[in-house]
Amino acid sequence: MSIFDSIRRQITPIHPEGYIFIAGFAVAAVVLGWIWSPLGWIGLALTLWCAYFFRDPARLTPLDDHLIISPADGAVSEVGYFTPPPELGLGTDPMPRISIFMSVFDCHVNRAPVAGRISKIAYKPGLFVNADLDKASEDNERNSLIIETPAGRFGVVQIAGLIARRIVCFAHVGDTLAAGERFGLIRFGSRVDVYMPPNARPLVGVGARAVAGETVLADLNGAEPRRAFRLS
Repeated sequence: MSIFDSIRRQITPIHPEGYIFIAGFAVAAVVLGWIWSPLGWIGLALTLWCAYFFRDPARLTPLDDHLIISPADGAVSEVGYFTPPPELGLGTDPMPRISIFMSVFDCHVNRAPVAGRISKIAYKPGLFVNADLDKASEDNERNSLIIETPAGRFGVVQIAGLIARRIVCFAHVGDTLAAGERFGLIRFGSRVDVYMPPNARPLVGVGARAVAGETVLADLNGAEPRRAFRLS
């Protein structure tokens, strides 16, 4: 391996959705620096942050149809039973749900939690309250997917946050996704909810850190005992 290949492997790729924003920050940094040099340095720092925000690292996804993988980087903000959004058509009975909150410092590329076929995509406009709040699942702008699998139907909901103003979904109805495959992103702070079949057993607790495409959130075969957690 050449030194150039080694360097390239150490550099995290940038998602194409971020190019225009990084360019905009860079131009603003130049203009601010021309006005007053300290402002230019602030603009440079913001440009580097923007590039960091839109990073798109490779992930190692466990290959097991019984596992539910995190769709987002961030902190687990809720684990419990909740009624899914009506536009998903999953009924009114509470379902197991795990929510991942993404801060502005987390990678915002979203990945499929399970392998399956997308049977429905529903967008709903709404508010932009803090995505870490309970009411964000009901009130905020969101984009919802139904993924059909042999184990049942899964709902994946991208929720815009206080700063987020754009939900991006690359997938289409009829697409077949592999577990860990990229399907979208949300710009600048947000949340992703995963609604699971009744037999799903959560393996994470509130406050745990999740890595999209890698962290196992739940198990469908019930082989793993329900876990308890403590803060240490």
